[in-house]
Amino acid sequence: MPQNYVVVTAHRSEFPQPIHFTKGAALTIGEQYQGPEDWDNWYFCTVEGLPGGWVPAQVIHWDRDGFGTALEDYTARELDVDPGDTLSGTRILNGWAWCHSSDGKASGWVPLENLREAP
Repeated sequence: MPQNYVVVTAHRSEFPQPIHFTKGAALTIGEQYQGPEDWDNWYFCTVEGLPGGWVPAQVIHWDRDGFGTALEDYTARELDVDPGDTLSGTRILNGWAWCHSSDGKASGWVPLENLREAP
């Protein structure tokens, strides 16, 4: 069920070319994210011919050490937001929410720490 949010802190993507792939794609799995945020279970992955990016563990099937297969279609696209923006979130993974803008024209990941649940 979708959750409505209000943005309390601006967010800007630092990745203009986010990783994206379809279910069944072969992944090379690199380092696990390490940082002060509560963003556990994100891995830096690459797909042949595309720039690498952060992928949640929930969409990876580990085939063997350092390699895996995508369990679903995925994009690491982040949504640029400003305080006061209203969003509809449809999925939460590892400290991030997949959100849609109130006008429905844009979607992407936003850190949960930048959001407040709206009534």
